[in-house]
Amino acid sequence: MMEEASTSASGGGGAAANGGQRGFPPARSGVFYRFTQQNLPAWKPAMTPGCVITIFLMIGVTFVPVGLVCLHASNHVAEIAHRYDIDCVPNTYKRNRQAYIKDSSISKNCTQEVKVKYLMRAPIYVYYELDNFYQNHRRYVKSRSDKQLRYGQKYTHSSCDPIERNDGLPIVPCGLIAWSLFNDTYGFTRGSTEIKVNRKNISWKSDREHKFGKDVYPFNFQNGSLIGGGKLDPALPLSQQEDLIVWMRTAALPQFRKLYGVIEEDLQADEIITMHIANNYNTYSFGGKKSLILTTSTWLGGKNDFLGYAYLITGSLSLFLTILFALIHVKNPRCISINGRHQRLDWFIH
Repeated sequence: MMEEASTSASGGGGAAANGGQRGFPPARSGVFYRFTQQNLPAWKPAMTPGCVITIFLMIGVTFVPVGLVCLHASNHVAEIAHRYDIDCVPNTYKRNRQAYIKDSSISKNCTQEVKVKYLMRAPIYVYYELDNFYQNHRRYVKSRSDKQLRYGQKYTHSSCDPIERNDGLPIVPCGLIAWSLFNDTYGFTRGSTEIKVNRKNISWKSDREHKFGKDVYPFNFQNGSLIGGGKLDPALPLSQQEDLIVWMRTAALPQFRKLYGVIEEDLQADEIITMHIANNYNTYSFGGKKSLILTTSTWLGGKNDFLGYAYLITGSLSLFLTILFALIHVKNPRCISINGRHQRLDWFIH
């Protein structure tokens, strides 16, 4: 009996010694179980002072030059930004701008002049900029039907609510995003010469070819009593209505720019450019702002100093920490215990 008990105990111990058995079902001895229990072997680097200082030094030496290059590229972008939503309101309506924008009998045409400070080489991109307009609002973003934009009015969904049907007929394109389409228009002249603006290919090619149908036409759009924004040409398919395609790609922030067109000729320094604006879009009811942007671009894109400053600040901070940690380590070296004896861990003495 003693031998049998001993054999049984040793057998149980052997089973427990097999990786993961220990009285558990075989399913608990696999790699997945060890992964979920964090029992897999892992590499745990020893972050010695020398390793930490070297990492910060490499980050600083890399990031500072990259930040300077990004700032240099951003500073070479020539840009004109002109806010017009206030200047384009007649003096008699300065105190009641909503009455002005809602009265269809009042002309919304406006002429503004700007001076080109620097040489702007083509292509020159024309953007409109809106501020305090939340395209990222949950109900606003959901109020659309991607299937309808692609395949037509046979797809109607409650997700387009509240702009889904009018007089019992479906609306194409439906939803709040399409209904609030931006409808200000712009023209430019240099003296008596018109500056042409190319309105083609201002949207993403993937959107034109895959998200908006080539045989889907606007239907029953902006025919209700309440008009939200611009109208669409019922004779053109949605894939060719690029203003709509650009507008339907919603912005993540309340201040955003969207491409209106491209000027394909140079603008010389000290030139006076006349902007002919149709101030149709109602931003006055929610305290929004409208601006017209003319800008060039570089290999890095448009004017944006954030990326350059982010690299510079991160790199400078890393270099500062490198110097600080090196001085601290020289003054107070880290010690470790080997066989009961304390030894200095000088990263530079080996």
